[in-house]
Amino acid sequence: MSIFQGKSVLVLGGSRGIGAAIVRRFATEGAAVTFTYAGSRAAADQLAAETGSTAVLTDSANRDAVIARVRESGPLDVLVVNAGIGVFGDALEQDPDVIDRLFQINIQAPYHASVEAARQMPEGGRIIVIGSVNGDRMPVPGMASYAVSKSALQGLARGLARDFGPRGITINIVQPGPIDTDANPENGPMKDLMHSFMAIKRHGRPEEVAGMVAWLAGPEAGFVTGAMHTIDGAFGA
Repeated sequence: MSIFQGKSVLVLGGSRGIGAAIVRRFATEGAAVTFTYAGSRAAADQLAAETGSTAVLTDSANRDAVIARVRESGPLDVLVVNAGIGVFGDALEQDPDVIDRLFQINIQAPYHASVEAARQMPEGGRIIVIGSVNGDRMPVPGMASYAVSKSALQGLARGLARDFGPRGITINIVQPGPIDTDANPENGPMKDLMHSFMAIKRHGRPEEVAGMVAWLAGPEAGFVTGAMHTIDGAFGA
């Protein structure tokens, strides 16, 4: 029997890329998986049909919607927060409203979702947030707001680990480097530049990130909390 058989899992941002790989991993391992989507209805419906999971429309920029979705999911064994966006370009020219929305999705949603999940989560529950190696290293211009948002998750995990630790609830950040997704394809225009920073000169696969998430959600990781787990081919080394 799988270690996730009968476990309740919610993935915020699960319809594509890394999120979809995480949904597939938990569903394959026997969990009852619900995932949210925002703009990819067709992809969400297809993934739900493929995996037997449940897709629900939720805007991660809407704090109240995020809190309601987590609350209505009932006691979760595992919460994975994958929803995130990037806004790139000259910081002096960017629309402040666009940057605020990035912070709502990348910082506020993970915080409020984690806190709300912990209200009902049983002892030994798991919270995993997908960050980025750019929280540690920013080698190119034009990504300041994104780097801010991913660095903020580090403080989130360290602080909430203290709050939730007495109940055995762990919270960890997974920090991918370049991963082959629609948003950052391996054959994209930034390929050569990104690979030049790396020891393993390829993009990672979403399934590799999902594997790290599954380990952190499993029983072997019960003593791992408040930590950053980088999976980046040494992009940030």
